Amino acid sequence: MGSVAVDHFERLYQADPDPWRVASAWYERRKRGLLLAALGRECYRHALEPGCGTGELTRCLALRCARVCAVDAAPAATARCSARVAGEGMDHVQVLTLDLPRQWPETPAAGFDLIVLSEVAYYLDGAALCRFLSAVDASLAPDGEIVACHWRPDFDDRLQNTDALHAAIGALPGLSRSVHHVEDEFRLDAWRRHPQSGSHS
Repeated sequence: MGSVAVDHFERLYQADPDPWRVASAWYERRKRGLLLAALGRECYRHALEPGCGTGELTRCLALRCARVCAVDAAPAATARCSARVAGEGMDHVQVLTLDLPRQWPETPAAGFDLIVLSEVAYYLDGAALCRFLSAVDASLAPDGEIVACHWRPDFDDRLQNTDALHAAIGALPGLSRSVHHVEDEFRLDAWRRHPQSGSHS
């Protein structure tokens, strides 16, 4: 994924099954609740979740989506995610190990009607981000939604500023913003694509 090597994430997940305390930290649990509340519909046909990690958000999305495609570049993360969703009988969740954006999951014929970008896109350098957003644009259904949530303070692995990143997402064709929420630690935005305005065919 861009300039942050896959091996970096693999080492983190090999050393600690939850390196960012996504399952246990109140900050993460609260943020996840806000992200889910930002979704404009109760149910979705097919969601795409790049950077799924070990599946905390994936399992929540699976309760509201007929199908979920969860993707991460780190095999240790996707192995845990796969085991968790299988253990809960979520056979409508597909977990893939792909190095985004160089590799991209197959887009369903109708497109993904939900794409969730949570703590993932700021790891991409400029060229990789352009390819990533182009793939997101092409994969989004004509009536699809994008939800993005990213940490705001600086950190060593950051390659994109969160505000600039969300501005770039919002500039994709045919989107109108439905949710905008900013706190000191994170920014959360949601957009809806209007039918007949998207690039997916």
